[in-house]
Amino acid sequence: MPRFNHMELTLPQGALDAGGLRDEIRRFYGEVFGFQAIDTFIVGQNALLLATDPEVSQFILLTQMKEPMHSPSYDHLGFLYDSRSEVDLLLEKCRKFQAQDARVQIKTYDDLDTGAMLVHAFYVKYLLPIWFDVQCFDYKPGAARPPRAWRYS
Repeated sequence: MPRFNHMELTLPQGALDAGGLRDEIRRFYGEVFGFQAIDTFIVGQNALLLATDPEVSQFILLTQMKEPMHSPSYDHLGFLYDSRSEVDLLLEKCRKFQAQDARVQIKTYDDLDTGAMLVHAFYVKYLLPIWFDVQCFDYKPGAARPPRAWRYS
């Protein structure tokens, strides 16, 4: 089974240039999710890499294109956290940013009961053409939990 390595999201030309969105993206995703923002020259441009781990083995690459990604629906990338309290803390951070910047979009949901567990989640979108689904699985007493291990293909 493969494991997640990266996702590239394309933004409009100029979005990452001086005076563009680069610093705002760096600040939000750094302060809320702890991503390391790395300026990187790739595909003939100064792109922005948002690393989700210190080894930079998982990241979101932001580039600029004439025809950027457009996602008018609820297309999303899911982030799985270990606990309800982590998800709630992230939601609170997003709400604080939203109070200062109306471009932060948040969708909250009631917990989804799947039988063996509750899925506790919210969606957030900020300056990127995709939503992020921030969630945790609250397993019910006696429910089997899958092992936490990466499998390399």
